[in-house]
Amino acid sequence: MNAIITVVGADKVGIIAQVSAFLAERNINIEDISQTVLSGNFVMMMMVDLSQGNTTLEKVKEDLTFLGSSLQVSINLMHEAVFKAMHRI
Repeated sequence: MNAIITVVGADKVGIIAQVSAFLAERNINIEDISQTVLSGNFVMMMMVDLSQGNTTLEKVKEDLTFLGSSLQVSINLMHEAVFKAMHRI
């Protein structure tokens, strides 16, 4: 099961490291990642594989929200199918 994670906020050291460590602790694999800094704003999208994860999707979402608060960024997770349906042209 794949999901999309987005991270948006003021750029600072350690955002990628902390989000990646969070995922690794839960055995969630990063399949693809793209990040950039736009006018001082950090923007990252990740496609992750939750199939080998050791927790539920809802718990990951909840914990990512908490992590985002601690990093002062917005972190969102949605199932890949939902993301594709929302962004269909």
